[in-house]
Amino acid sequence: MTMTRLVPQRRGLALLSAVLLSACTVGPDFHRPVTVAPERWGDEAADIRSTTYAGAVDSRWWDSFHDPELSRLVDRLGKQNLDLQAAAERVIQGRSQIAVAISQGLPHIDYEGQYTRTRQSPKGFISLVTPAPGAPYEYDLFRNALTASWELDLFGRVRRSVEAARAGTEAAIEARHQIALVAISDLAQSYLQLRGAQALEAIARDNLGLAHRNLELVRTQFANGVSTTLDVANAQAQEARIASTLPGYKTAEDALINAIGLELAQPPRALEAELSVPAALPLAPPRVPVGLPAQLARRRPDIRQAEAQLHEATAATGVAVASFYPDVTLNGSFGPEGLRFQDAFSLPSRAAAVGPTIDLPLFQGGRLRGTLRLRKSQQREAAISYQRTVLAAWNDVDNALTAYAQAQKQREDAADVVKQTDTALDAARQQYQQGAVDFLNVISAQAALLSAQSTLADADTRITTDLVALYRALGGGWEGFDQPQERPVAAR
Repeated sequence: MTMTRLVPQRRGLALLSAVLLSACTVGPDFHRPVTVAPERWGDEAADIRSTTYAGAVDSRWWDSFHDPELSRLVDRLGKQNLDLQAAAERVIQGRSQIAVAISQGLPHIDYEGQYTRTRQSPKGFISLVTPAPGAPYEYDLFRNALTASWELDLFGRVRRSVEAARAGTEAAIEARHQIALVAISDLAQSYLQLRGAQALEAIARDNLGLAHRNLELVRTQFANGVSTTLDVANAQAQEARIASTLPGYKTAEDALINAIGLELAQPPRALEAELSVPAALPLAPPRVPVGLPAQLARRRPDIRQAEAQLHEATAATGVAVASFYPDVTLNGSFGPEGLRFQDAFSLPSRAAAVGPTIDLPLFQGGRLRGTLRLRKSQQREAAISYQRTVLAAWNDVDNALTAYAQAQKQREDAADVVKQTDTALDAARQQYQQGAVDFLNVISAQAALLSAQSTLADADTRITTDLVALYRALGGGWEGFDQPQERPVAAR
């Protein structure tokens, strides 16, 4: 008697094992795109102060400026930036989607408690049979049951859905990395521009003092009868003209301080006391590591995001392919039921049912084929987008390298101009005191000096901001803002 019971169970388990072992995953498999990168970056001028070389890109490149205030601001960014917080929530949402997708391939168990009051019509279908003697037309039905179902996923529809959800989460993680990279570079550039604006204001104030001394000189010359009212008026106009530029610098500084505060989720003027005190513009390091072109695809978050999106589109195509195949679901229920309340809790009143359900799509009105065409097109679009992202990244780095080198060349020329115009101004002042030239020569020489000094200060600022743009193009800096839950999703 025991053997009679065990043999069907063993046969059932063997059949189930054979079905599961024969399961396959249809649809295209994802393979990481292969790109042929240049062997090295293009050659730039070697006769500059800060040169580049093929070393590992610094993950904390902002520390290379040796500015403690800048380093503190960037360290605060990871905890305070609202864009990063919103991006972290999208990562959490992606991981929740993974859990939802995984649940589709796991057994589902539910409890069903039921009570129904039924009255059969004596003129209905029951009139076709002969009821048992004393059988009522009106009765109660009580039922307690556990129901279970398990989709076997023979052709990988659920597995492809999980794969797509994992790839989508990876894309969300890389999108957060990209936001971190942009936020770091934006904050650093705003900070450096702030120091540059403060340097320009200092130059204007120095020239304002010089213009005031020139005015005193003209007045002295006028009192001695060797100057004219025209010279006095020109000197006063020069002083007023330089003074009129100061409010513009103040406006620019306040806007930059507020821009930094916005990156740190601070209200306007919150950082005014901390940043309004002028400080020297940091200098670029003498050597800048830029890595190799072949390493760029594994470092830039936008390329990694494009790869994850291609993976997601490929897995979604697999889901569409699997939709053409039958779904096999194991269903079962067990629980007591009866016409009396106490029977619903009595083991002798138990009822059970078990068996598979096969769902085979026969006619869907073109929905399945249309969905497959859509997914294949989206996959091809994602592949094109990946190629374009990689190509744009190479262009970004090459342009940033050129801009960084040329900014240094411009700075050298600007420094020579400052030196010559300063000499010209000293000569013009001496000749004016000796009566050899009129005061218009002094005004012209000072205007040229002010313009040259401003150009030099702008060149210094541009060197540092171009370096930040280079690091942004190289994709360095987001690694320190990676959160524990953003590590690569492991296969379960």
